Amino acid sequence: MDRKNNRNKWWSKKRNINIFTVIGLVLVAGIGFGYYQYGQLQPQHVFNNVPAIGTPQQTTNTTTSSANAVSTPPPRTTPGTFNMLLIGTDTRPGHKLGHSDSMILVHVDLNTHQYNLLSIPRDARVKFAPYGYTKLTSVQYMDEAKYGTKKGIIDTVKEISQLTGVPINYYAETDYWGLQDMVNVIGGIQINLPFKVTLTHAWYSQDEGKTFSKGPHFLNGRLTTEIVHERYSVPGTDYGRQRLQESALVGIAKELVKPKNISKVPQELKTLPKYLIATNLTKADMMSIFFGAKGDFHPNSQIHYHQVKGKGAFVYNGVLQAKDDEIILQPGQLKNAAKKYLEG
Repeated sequence: MDRKNNRNKWWSKKRNINIFTVIGLVLVAGIGFGYYQYGQLQPQHVFNNVPAIGTPQQTTNTTTSSANAVSTPPPRTTPGTFNMLLIGTDTRPGHKLGHSDSMILVHVDLNTHQYNLLSIPRDARVKFAPYGYTKLTSVQYMDEAKYGTKKGIIDTVKEISQLTGVPINYYAETDYWGLQDMVNVIGGIQINLPFKVTLTHAWYSQDEGKTFSKGPHFLNGRLTTEIVHERYSVPGTDYGRQRLQESALVGIAKELVKPKNISKVPQELKTLPKYLIATNLTKADMMSIFFGAKGDFHPNSQIHYHQVKGKGAFVYNGVLQAKDDEIILQPGQLKNAAKKYLEG
C-alpha cells in the first residue's frame, strides 16, 4: 500500500502548476542548463527586442472590428524589461475549458530588480462581440469553446492589452489544481493573511467552514489552494481574494529561493511544458529571467502589488443572457493604473 501511495504521489507532481508558482519556476528555470551560457543569456540581450502579443492599436477580437484595425509596429521597450500576463483558470481535471479566474499583469524590470503587479478584476464588465457586455472572465471561456485553447488565451491577452493600454510581451497560463502539488513539493509555505479567512466554498469537503486568523500561517498545498480560492468571507470579495493571491505569491517566491528548494527545481523543470497550459516563453527566456534575478531576489521589497477597484452592479450579461454581479470600472481606469504602476 505504501508503495502504491508513493507512486500516486509521484504522479501527482506531474500535474499543472498554479499561477502563483509560475514566477518562482521561471526565476529558477536556468539551473539545469549550465552557466557557460551566462553572458549570452543576460536579460539586456535576450529581452532587447521583445514581441508584443497585443497593443491597443493591434487588438482586434473583442472590441475592435478587424476591418478597422490599425497595424503598427510594437513600441520599443528598455532592454531587460517586459510585460507578462499571468492567467490562472478554474479548469477542472478532465475538462478542457475554463474561465480566467485570476489575471495579473506584471511589469518586470531585470535591470532594477523590480516587479510591479497589477491585478485585473475577473468580473470587470467589458464589451465582447457578438454577445454585448459580459464579464472579462468569460472572454477566454467563450473563445476557447469556439476557436480552441490557443485562440482563447491570445484573445484574452489582446483584450487586456486594450483595456490597460500597454503591450503585453509574454503570457503564461496555469490552473489552480497544480498549486497544491507545487507547494507540497517545496514543503509548504508561510503565508501572511491580511485578514481572517473562512472557507465558504472549499474544493475539499473536509475544509468547509475552516477559519484562519489574520497573520502568518504555515500551509500545505491543499490549504493554500483553498485560501487563494476564497472570496465570499473576505473584505471586498474578489478584491480580498486578489490580496490572498498576492500573499500566496510572495510566500511561494520566498520559499522557492531558499537553497533547500532550489535544488529541487531541475526535476520540476524537465516537466515544465506539462505545467503550463499555454505560454510563449522559451527556455532561453526562462533561463535569462533566472540569471537576471538570481542572487538579488527579495520578494518583500521587490514585488509591488496593485489593485483597481470599481463599483459592483447587478446588470445584464450578454453571454449568460441574464443579470449577474459585475464590476463597473470607470472609462480609462485600467489604463491610468497601468500607466502609473507598470510604465513608471
